[in-house]
Amino acid sequence: MSNNTPSPSIIIADDHPLLLKGLSDFLIEKNYNLIGSGSDGREAYNLIAKKKPEIAILDIQMPFMSGIEIAQKCKNQNLETKIVLITLHKEKDLYKKAQELNIFGYILKEFALEEIEICIKTVSEGIPFFSEKIKELIGESSEDVNNLTLLTPSEKKILKLIAKDKTNREIASQLFISYRTVEKHRSNIITKLKLEPKTNSLLIWAKEHNEKLL
Repeated sequence: MSNNTPSPSIIIADDHPLLLKGLSDFLIEKNYNLIGSGSDGREAYNLIAKKKPEIAILDIQMPFMSGIEIAQKCKNQNLETKIVLITLHKEKDLYKKAQELNIFGYILKEFALEEIEICIKTVSEGIPFFSEKIKELIGESSEDVNNLTLLTPSEKKILKLIAKDKTNREIASQLFISYRTVEKHRSNIITKLKLEPKTNSLLIWAKEHNEKLL
């Protein structure tokens, strides 16, 4: 980690002792703020609930609770820890489920050490990181779909309303947020979608991709 960037607090969990030790050693060697590790899903969830780390890096399949089940429980309990799943699995439905639960990262075990640092950096900035390798494997490497995964639930909500021709003031009123907040969200969406900052670029994009926003 760079000395001037505060390292996010992290917990890790994996039921394979060697993989857990390997990941732990790697993060400590790189000076990450590792505050706990667990060897099954129950331990992992308890660590998240107790220590409230910024990021939890979890194996997707563990005894007692899977990484997906932990993510679901965190969502139900309004825990703000950002979940990153490390998996051997390349099934499309698991990847889709991860996206539905607002999981912040999804990386394949075989590329974990290559990708973990960029994943932590991206996730700690509030931007989801889904391994390019997994997107290629499940045939979702089109840039538009990739960029959509960068949007927060609030940004997607705003994009849906933009697609319905709502003005900033109407969106602000409907979502009970300020006009300025809507403008800030619009600006972030344009940046994440890599759009030209022209007057109607966001409206055109929202209408063209409306079916992907549902």
